Amino acid sequence: MRSEAAAVAEDVADPDAVGRRQRHELWMRRALEVAVTGADPTVTVVDDIPVGAVLLGPDGTELATGRNERELTGDPTAHAEVLALRRAAGRLGRWRLDGCTLVVTLEPCTMCAGALVLARVSTVVFGAWEPKTGAAGSLWDVLRDRRLNHRPEVYGGVLATETAAVLRTFFR
Repeated sequence: MRSEAAAVAEDVADPDAVGRRQRHELWMRRALEVAVTGADPTVTVVDDIPVGAVLLGPDGTELATGRNERELTGDPTAHAEVLALRRAAGRLGRWRLDGCTLVVTLEPCTMCAGALVLARVSTVVFGAWEPKTGAAGSLWDVLRDRRLNHRPEVYGGVLATETAAVLRTFFR
């Protein structure tokens, strides 16, 4: 897991890291908003784990959002990341999401990590670490597995305290 000290060390070593970190935090705040209020404000949020995802185009524009909808849809694959990928691919009319960034409030599971690799997403930014099912460094590291044909850049622990707090509140 990446510590705050590691983030500061990265900022010192790489002048671009400060701007990148600020962008990641801004995007993570949007993903938190989606986690709490839902991807579509006209749809009632059903009692599901509040994970939010935002998929950004290569130019940083928001292409799609997703919030867990497993309870709403009865679909075990309706994770925030998968829904954002599906919506962005539909909007763009293609499955390859080269140059895109996915920002999600919780470390992706193996299913979502696999989908991110298959969609060729270039960058994955996540908030809280998930020690039970995380596949971006906690339990597994699917996203950086050298045996796979695509490996996105991964930035974990962005606004980890805030993203974990939303999850803790839900599980109380």
